[in-house]
Amino acid sequence: MGTEGPPRTSINGGNDDGTNKTKEQKAIDDWLPISSSRNAKWWYSAFHNVAAMVGAGVLSLPSAMASLGWGPGVVVMVLSWIITLYTLWQMVQMHEMVPGKRFDRYHELGQHAFGEKLGLYIVVPQQLIVEVGTNIIYMVTGGQSLKKFHDLVCPSCKSIKLSYFIMIFASVHFVLAHLPNFNSLSGVSLTAAVMSLAYSTIAWTTSATKGVQPDVDYGYKASTTSGIALNFLNGLGDVAFAYAGHNVVLEIQATIASTPEKPSKGPMWKGVVVAYIVVALCYFPVAFIGYWMFGNSMKENILMSLEKPTWLIAIANMLVVIHVIGGYQIYAMPVFDMIETVLVKKMHFKPSFTLRFMARNVYVAITMFIGICFPFFGGLLGFFGGFAFAPTTYFLPCVMWLSLYKPKMFGFSWWTNWICIVLGVVIMVTTPIGGLRNIILQSKNYYFFS
Repeated sequence: MGTEGPPRTSINGGNDDGTNKTKEQKAIDDWLPISSSRNAKWWYSAFHNVAAMVGAGVLSLPSAMASLGWGPGVVVMVLSWIITLYTLWQMVQMHEMVPGKRFDRYHELGQHAFGEKLGLYIVVPQQLIVEVGTNIIYMVTGGQSLKKFHDLVCPSCKSIKLSYFIMIFASVHFVLAHLPNFNSLSGVSLTAAVMSLAYSTIAWTTSATKGVQPDVDYGYKASTTSGIALNFLNGLGDVAFAYAGHNVVLEIQATIASTPEKPSKGPMWKGVVVAYIVVALCYFPVAFIGYWMFGNSMKENILMSLEKPTWLIAIANMLVVIHVIGGYQIYAMPVFDMIETVLVKKMHFKPSFTLRFMARNVYVAITMFIGICFPFFGGLLGFFGGFAFAPTTYFLPCVMWLSLYKPKMFGFSWWTNWICIVLGVVIMVTTPIGGLRNIILQSKNYYFFS
């Protein structure tokens, strides 16, 4: 294990070890969303992790399977589940690796592993790309699903622009954004987790009911070697995006009570295992049954391939809306924490309801505005997101583990971590290539303020 070294400072200011805090520092920590409440139960972590991980990306997994093919697709799906569960376990273990100290935020663990400044430079930009990017994607996804629901329920009604549906979706967040911390989100997370399981079940059971299509083809869509390779990379990116839930893990664990006799890693890990069982129940049936029934004719969103029965697909779209409401809040909370920390500890504003009200409303408004301006943002994130989703999920925890615990060279732990690092780097380097090609191919369909 690496040496503890002197107390470090962080983006949150002051000593991280919590031993010499003034009353003012403690009052600020009690006000900030991540460190304000530490009485969460283990099942809270299960709800939060499901809401964070099982996004609407699950609906694109059959399309990813069509790009990867049966053999590689099954291997990538299962391997990603195993690797990300392992790296999640590492983060849970490292949360309290230094006695008497908790790394409540991803960047604090990064600072402990890489140094005070380097840790911030490595972790914070990647974490912000993932969290802010996901919030923008959820704005667009929520708006698109609302529009789809409206069009299915009332096909004869006048068509309404997507921009207005994004505004309707955002209006909910102007209210929910003022829930103070993760524990206050437990009801929202539970609802989101149930919704994700519900619409995933609708997707794969409806596919199974339709049966294998008469003209099903499991070959690759592209006819050229380069086309097949680039589609493969794009499919790899879709799978990587689907498993990107690690950016809020330490922040979730920070809400669980901890004592030397009963550290937080026990209940947190129990919640993670339950969450990953739910992830498996959502991901694998949707990906494999969807691809089995439709082959390479599968559209990007499995609900679009199903179309009928209309009422059921309409319900599924509304379930997606409810889920991404919860997902948005889970990813926004660490961003709120960063914003409020800078305002209070760096810019010396006084903690108050007014400050929080203004800061959070401005953030929601910015993500809404970007979503309205760039409704094709998901395609862009396929390119830029590869640089952040893969590191924070697949291999950054492994690099920290090697740096801090220093396992025996060529031992089992050493090899396991290096295999994860190599695979993660491959995903990080290759997925933006597939994402860039996707942007080029679909650019003719990209319209601002659509």
